[in-house]
Order: sequence, then C-alpha cells, then structure tokens
Amino acid sequence: MTDSDNGLWVRRFHPAQAGARRLVCLPHAGGSASFYFPVSRALSPAVEVLAIQYPGRQDRRHEPCVDNIPELARQVFEVLRPWRDEPLAIFGHSMGASLGFEVARLMEAESGTPAAHLFPSGRRAPSASRNETVHLLDDEGLLADMKKLSGTEAAVLGDPELLRAALPAIRNDYRAAETYEYVPGPKLSCPVTVFTGDADLKTTIDEAQAWERHTTGPFALQVFPGGHFFLAQHQPAILRTLSTALAGTSAR
Repeated sequence: MTDSDNGLWVRRFHPAQAGARRLVCLPHAGGSASFYFPVSRALSPAVEVLAIQYPGRQDRRHEPCVDNIPELARQVFEVLRPWRDEPLAIFGHSMGASLGFEVARLMEAESGTPAAHLFPSGRRAPSASRNETVHLLDDEGLLADMKKLSGTEAAVLGDPELLRAALPAIRNDYRAAETYEYVPGPKLSCPVTVFTGDADLKTTIDEAQAWERHTTGPFALQVFPGGHFFLAQHQPAILRTLSTALAGTSAR
C-alpha cells in the first residue's frame, strides 16, 4: 500500500497529534467519506476520525466499485495497516456496520489486535439475515427505496446529472449489503455499542439487540426515535456516547 493509495482511501479532515484516539468511520450504501466531516469536526482534537472513501464515487468515481462485503473489508483492513500503531475504534452506519464487523474480525484473526470499540449503527446483527433484493430493481425502484429511507441528499435526488453519476455506486453498495452472508466464527472480544432507530425499516430492535451474540466484550444498545437515518436528528447524543467510550480507550 503506497502513501498515495492510502490517501485515496483514508480522509483525515482534522489531523490530530500523536496520542489522539482514532475512529475509523465507514459510510452507508451510496455514501462517501464526506458524510463524516461533521463527526470529525465535533470530535477533534481528542479523537482523530479516519473516514474511508470507497472506490467508485466522488473523486474515485473512475475506479471500479467493490460489490461484496468480505472483499471490501479485506481492502479496508490492508489500508488501515499504517494506522494500527494506535488502537482503532470503528463506526459504521448501515452497510458500513456490516463492513466494520468484518474489518474487526480481520483485526483479531490476522493481527491479533482487537478493535478498541465497534459502533454498529442502523444495521441488524450479522446473524440476523433477511432476503433483500432491492439491488435487482430498476432505477426507479432503487430510487424509491432510497427516498423512503431519506438517506440521500435532496440536491442529488433532484439533479438528474448528479443522480446518473451516483446511481452505479448506490446500486453496487445495495448489492454488497443485501448479498452479505455471515460466516460463523469466533466472537469479537471488543466492546460493542449499537445505535438504532425505533422506526427503522431495515432493522428491528430485536435484530439490533442480536449484535450482543457477536462479542464476548461489554455490550450496549441505544435506541433513538426515528427511521434508518435517525443519527441525523440525534447527532449530539451519539457524539457524546462516542466521546465517552473513546476517552476510556487505552493508548498502546
């Protein structure tokens, strides 16, 4: 992994000095690293956010997308090697939560270093499977699901040119999220704190609670009013939880 490769993947909006806690942030389906700019700004300088930019979008739009979670997790894991001199916590929303789980598994299995903390948001536990086929619908069907979840900026949905540019990455990510299959294996040992909305069409409370089965470490579930993108309305509370949890993370 060259420095330029790492710069394509890892966006440090507010670089921190040595000793700051590090939080890897993984976007939702169709999302980009810039989604986490407000999180980076709010947590800086105590926490340095490493926002991941997937291939196939924005300034990486000419690169091929990765359409399956295990392969994308492998690539993210390799990208993070230079950053593992300090403990890494992981936050992922929706598809990013499944991806974060698989990255955390690789950290334990291959580097022997657990994630400092895993924060899955807006996603059912890996073992709570559903049969989802939105990625097989035509463009209108895919757009209808996006609008129902309110996960895409209105400016994008209302601009045909922006929409045409974004749809391939969105469909790719839907495919990755919906075809992901959990492979049973050792539990994580890190703390897991789950965030979910009480009216999320993609995740029930029971499916969110099921994350507890995937770790031997401390577990917490926080339920907020709202749908799939509840975090937009409850950012202060979520940021407080992140700050408090990461403050207790020991430096290496």
